[in-house]
Amino acid sequence: MNSTKIVAIALIAAGVLGLAYGGFSYTKDTTAVKLGPIELTVKEKETVNVPMWAGIGAIVAGGVLLVLGSKKG
Repeated sequence: MNSTKIVAIALIAAGVLGLAYGGFSYTKDTTAVKLGPIELTVKEKETVNVPMWAGIGAIVAGGVLLVLGSKKG
């Protein structure tokens, strides 16, 4: 399996996951107060939304790479 096919499959998988879940979230630690040796940290939950056009675009780009990659080799 060459690298073009691997990238194509990864793009298709990322596009499908983006459409299925619509986004992802992660937790970020931030320093709220730092007073001498005492430090107060806060965990913030950040959410990133994946637009529908980005998921569809990734699937289309992966499909094009997959077709073009199979024609070359």
